[in-house]
Amino acid sequence: MRGSVDANFLFTLGEVFRLIRVYADKEAARYGITRAQWGVLAKVERNEGMKQTELAEQLEVQPITLTRLIDKLCDSGWIERRSDENDRRVNRLYLKKAARPLLGKLAGLRSELTATALEGISPADAHRLLNQLDQIKDNVRNAIQSPASEPSRKEQRYG
Repeated sequence: MRGSVDANFLFTLGEVFRLIRVYADKEAARYGITRAQWGVLAKVERNEGMKQTELAEQLEVQPITLTRLIDKLCDSGWIERRSDENDRRVNRLYLKKAARPLLGKLAGLRSELTATALEGISPADAHRLLNQLDQIKDNVRNAIQSPASEPSRKEQRYG
């Protein structure tokens, strides 16, 4: 490993994320879709009927940004908005039939992107990496939720 973990961890993690986003944008364009639109489709597929406001929170985007993405997905015939039965101000999101074949292709693309990113890494190491990333995510989530007056002074157990 080049340099200390303390000096390189956050930079490297950010750079990996940036490169994967660029690669996903490039490859998603083959299907006439952006990575952001793909993210919306994937979330709606997992939770059809969700409120537009809930989706904006989950994707951590401003409602106006999401509205523009959904407008494009509606114009392409992949998503539809339906009014909530109990509150006409609320839009719920559903996939249209035409989105299913595209989502199948995108699932294949996701597998390609993952295989490329993990090339040269054994399946056991990939599982270990995923578990470690989950641990990092939990550590950071817990730090965010803990009171600010309690700085963490944990023993360092890495490089």
